[in-house]
Amino acid sequence: MTEDEDPRRHGAWSGGWTGPMGTTRPTGGWSGRGRRNGKPAWGPRRGFGCLFGLIFLVVAGSLVAASTFVISQLGPLPGLVVLGFVVVALVAMGRTLRSTGRTLDELVEATRQVEAGDYSVRVGPQRGGLRAVRQLAASFDTMSARLETDEHQRRTLLAEVSHELRTPLTVVQGNLEAILDGVHPPDPAHLAVILEETQVLARLIDDLRTIALSEAGTLALHPEPTDPDVLIADVVRSFEPAAAAAGVALTSAVEGDLPILEIDPVRIHEVLANLVANALRHTPSGGRVAVSGAVEDERWVRLEVRDTGAGIDPALLPRVFDRFVMGDDSRGSGLGLAIARQLVLAHGGEIDAQSVLGSGTTIRVRLPRYPRTDATATRSL
Repeated sequence: MTEDEDPRRHGAWSGGWTGPMGTTRPTGGWSGRGRRNGKPAWGPRRGFGCLFGLIFLVVAGSLVAASTFVISQLGPLPGLVVLGFVVVALVAMGRTLRSTGRTLDELVEATRQVEAGDYSVRVGPQRGGLRAVRQLAASFDTMSARLETDEHQRRTLLAEVSHELRTPLTVVQGNLEAILDGVHPPDPAHLAVILEETQVLARLIDDLRTIALSEAGTLALHPEPTDPDVLIADVVRSFEPAAAAAGVALTSAVEGDLPILEIDPVRIHEVLANLVANALRHTPSGGRVAVSGAVEDERWVRLEVRDTGAGIDPALLPRVFDRFVMGDDSRGSGLGLAIARQLVLAHGGEIDAQSVLGSGTTIRVRLPRYPRTDATATRSL
């Protein structure tokens, strides 16, 4: 037999053609990792399958020897009954060991793929075998799915951040080059444009830092007894000049006496400020923006920001609290509502949006009246 005729060189035994430098190209036969046509199979170099096969042979040999001795002692009929039980037990054990070994080998192979950066690998639902191993396979698939989602979000965030940073940087670069080339004089009018864009960059970076910390669960909250009435009044007062300049009526209303809440006043002030600023941007001159507060029930205090603007596109409404989601006429960074949601959730609250196209939008924040008593209430969020 020549070397080219040797079946081992063509994958009949080793799972592929052995190329230069010892590389192997799979051909669909028995693989070096114990897989045939993509599925684990019995054979050498099988890992857990080989181990469980040896265990089965040892146990089966011991049971057969013991059965032979029992048959010689009890006689043919009782011996055959015992032999039947032994055969059934061996079949059940063999199927369990085979399924368990196959699942563990698939987990080993899938773990190698995850280690190499492929988070799309899944072991899939498993039948037979030990329950603990089936649960391990299901947990692996859950972990892999979360890793894949996190990787997708990371790539998306990088793309979105680079896109958002590009516009102000382009403006700054263009104006500086024009000043250096003598096209524009370095007067206050042209320098003010550069300063404004750097302020936009600073706000964007602060927003990105806040949302990154909140999504990672490392944003520190500093709760203290806070009067929501005072908080609403402070927010409205700070936006009155901007509302007057835009020709929008900004009002506040509180139903009764709101209870003192154990919240971070700086962060909730930021939430309301984001909501009011967003409402003012989307409300035309002559419109209204109203900030209100009320006790919803024994568990919740409700804060609302309602405007009479153009409303939100129904196709966009389910994603309005996602990062960088903006309407065609939006002039913001697309992070305000995303930050508001993360901060509200960090307080154990809820936030939702209701909108009718052409009639305005209402953003509703629900905060718990009583601080949480579990461990998550005292850790950094």
